Amino acid sequence: MGRGRAKAKQTRVARDLKYSSPNTDLERLQRELSMGSQQSDSTSAARATDDEPDVWAGHTDPDEDSWASSAR
Repeated sequence: MGRGRAKAKQTRVARDLKYSSPNTDLERLQRELSMGSQQSDSTSAARATDDEPDVWAGHTDPDEDSWASSAR
């Protein structure tokens, strides 16, 4: 019985969001997006120069090749 009010409110909020036209600061958005790409570049560079050893580098699965060759 309480679901009706919650659903009505969700419908109203969804309709408000769908048909509203908020003022978007496009210059601010562009600055944020350009800053985000600079941060992701530095993050990927940090991963590339990571000094931690790869734990799985020497791991080989003996069954890995057997299933691929038996499928043919």
